[in-house]
Amino acid sequence: MTKKKLYNLGRQVESKLNHETERSILRNRENSNFTSIIIKSNDQSVRHPDDILELSTLIGVEQHERPSFSLFLSSLSAGLILGFAGMCVALTSQLFSGEENFQLQRLSIALVYPLGFIVSIISGTELFTEHTATALYPVLDRRVKLKSLLTLWSIILVGNLVGTFCSSILLFLSDSMIHASAGFVEISSELLQYSSTEVFVGAILAGWLMAQAGWHVQASPSTVAQILCIYIITFIIGYGGLPHSIAGASEVFSGLFHSEKPDYKGSLTFVACAVIGNLLGGTLFVGILNYGYIKKMQ
Repeated sequence: MTKKKLYNLGRQVESKLNHETERSILRNRENSNFTSIIIKSNDQSVRHPDDILELSTLIGVEQHERPSFSLFLSSLSAGLILGFAGMCVALTSQLFSGEENFQLQRLSIALVYPLGFIVSIISGTELFTEHTATALYPVLDRRVKLKSLLTLWSIILVGNLVGTFCSSILLFLSDSMIHASAGFVEISSELLQYSSTEVFVGAILAGWLMAQAGWHVQASPSTVAQILCIYIITFIIGYGGLPHSIAGASEVFSGLFHSEKPDYKGSLTFVACAVIGNLLGGTLFVGILNYGYIKKMQ
């Protein structure tokens, strides 16, 4: 066997053992030969897609290895936090009313809609729609089993929904101070007026965007850039009125407590369609596509 063939074989074995991309292998070899003196500003501001995928995959593996109870508590915290997003939306929706003010109302809601998401994601709590793609990468890379993915998704989803339900109870008990009752009823009624198909398709778009938020958070080195990415993406979701399974659950759960004629069946149907749509949008349009095109580039 020639030296060239031995060298290529060694590179392939090294890549498989260390789960590294060709780009990272070359970088490690360069670092071993040269002493780093200057940090290139370009490396700090823009990350290569290879690096983003590897980082996201490692984060996904870390989540798969976390104890179930730790995952549940973290996702419970995220659900509780997103209750504040519902509160902000309910209060802001009352600034403008009537069909003639529809665009102003939608814009004002979109401006405050991202606040709960920013607090949740930056604090490191587990949000279901953020993990539709992140938790999928290790499975596609054959580092964890599909069973682990389904377990992780289930724990985070249940924790998020329990958290939003608890936050809805707390917001209801403190409504004499908050005065968001009318807003919750209006927002909940608007969400429940759509058919299951409409909610499902809209949730695919929302899940697509939220998984992109997770990707862009990993692509952004600074916290300020991460906050800006989250704000822009969730602003689009709020302005478009797209159904987010967890934030939407907070809104319809609060609607159940504040409404004189609560629609339990409609609320559960909405949450189910939003969850399935978000999951499909995140896994198909972000997880599988990102993994596929980056691996093809390598």
